[in-house]
This record gives sequence, structure tokens and C-alpha cells, in this order.
Amino acid sequence: MKKKNSVFIATSIDGYISDKNGGIDWLYSIPNPAHIDMGYAAFIQGIDALVMGRKTFETVLGFEVDWPYEKPVFVLSNTLKAIPASHKGKAFLLKGSLREILTQLHAKGLFSLYIDGGSTIRGFLKEDLIDEMILTSIPVLLGGGASLFTALPHQLEFELIGSNTYLDQITQHHYRRKR
Repeated sequence: MKKKNSVFIATSIDGYISDKNGGIDWLYSIPNPAHIDMGYAAFIQGIDALVMGRKTFETVLGFEVDWPYEKPVFVLSNTLKAIPASHKGKAFLLKGSLREILTQLHAKGLFSLYIDGGSTIRGFLKEDLIDEMILTSIPVLLGGGASLFTALPHQLEFELIGSNTYLDQITQHHYRRKR
């Protein structure tokens, strides 16, 4: 089976994934009365599991909705001691280097992974472990917050394989890593 690590995330047009206070309300600044999912359902169908950092996991736990994932979720954390009892069997704690974690997941037959959360994505990029990125740009300038990208040890080249526009304002670009 082909191994693939994918990112599906939204940013402001200045590259932030949360505002200066850690908020994400700006993601909903463009009215979406038809609740268009912008390709998310099709994307999530093609993955085996999610890999996210502790902060992203805690953010999702804070949403006032039922657990939004049907696929297994693996949480990377050096500080979290255990998954809350309410989410045992839905989310699993993993520790180790990113390559060790990938080896563990691949041994479980999980090859197509959704990498989520700023720190986690940045870590995978630093080790050149991202194969594709679907980046959705919301037309707002936040002027600060958590940036999706930071310094890398070397340049990574991607190729554009598709673009979409949603709600006449939101752009989405699908990139594949050139190897």
C-alpha cells in the first residue's frame, strides 16, 4: 500500500491558522448558508487515520459537538499522560519521534494519514514527511497568531495539482510534494 501523509487546513491570507488569541472564529467570516464542505468529506474518506497534536486535540474536545471523527485519531504529546475516559477507543496517545510514530501506524495497516495541527504539521514538514497539502485560504488578514509555516532546514518543492474557489471568495490549492 502506498504511504501518504496529507494536510487539509485553512489559513488566513497572511498564513495564520489561529488569531493572536488562539481563536478560529475568523474561519467562519464568509457566510456559507448551504454548508459547503469544500472537499473535506471526500478528503476524509481517503484517509486511514488522523495524526494531531495535543493542542489541536484539546481544541476539538472544546467544540460543543459530538466527536467529529469516524477514523482513529492519534494524538502526539510529550505532556499528556492519557486520553480522557470520554474518548478512549476514539483517540490514542502516541509518543516518540515522527519516524517511530509512522512505523507504529504503518504496522497497524494505517498508511494514508491526515496530519493536523500547526506544530504537528510543522514538525512533519521539517522532516520532509508531508506528501500533499490542501490549503484553503480565507480572505482575512489576521496580522499575527499561529503561523502554519516556519523555517525549514531546506527548501521543499511542491507542484500544484488543482485549485478550487468556494463561495466566490475562498480559494483552495492542492499541492503534491515533488520527489
